[in-house]
This record gives sequence, structure tokens and C-alpha cells, in this order.
Amino acid sequence: MSNYTSRKNLTRFTYDNSAFLGWRLYITRKGKSFIKYFSDKQYGGPKESLAAAEAALAELKDCLGKAKLVDGQFAESTVKKGMKILKPKN
Repeated sequence: MSNYTSRKNLTRFTYDNSAFLGWRLYITRKGKSFIKYFSDKQYGGPKESLAAAEAALAELKDCLGKAKLVDGQFAESTVKKGMKILKPKN
């Protein structure tokens, strides 16, 4: 698992004493934080959970990068779009 090291905005969790193995996406922009966990178990393994986390991060960065600001902050609609990107896909 040594190839699966943390990187900017993605942290790898592989603690032996934890029930969670996977990736945490964490990004903060304009005072708003966006967080989601990508479990190896849910996505089928570390490679698959990393791919899902990277895809969500890219989509979120794209959404936030194109957003217009209101008084230097994201509009509520932008925050909702960002949160929707991070909701579980069923």
C-alpha cells in the first residue's frame, strides 16, 4: 500500500486500529470547507476509492473555480452545488 500516499486535498487513512480504510477529500475555499470520505470497502479497494476521490475533487474544483463571488464569498447556490457533488451516488 505504499503507493497510496496522501496528496494535496486527499488524505489516506490506513490505521490498523480503525474501522475506516480509505481516502478523505478535504478542501477549503473562501471560508467554506468540503469534506467526504471514500471507503475502500464501499468502492472496492484502495485504487477504486482513490479514483472516485480524485474524480470528485476534480469536479468540485471545477465547480468552485467557475463560481461567481458575492461580497468575496461563494453564493449559497455554489455551496449547494459543491455539497451535491459530494453526496453519495446511489
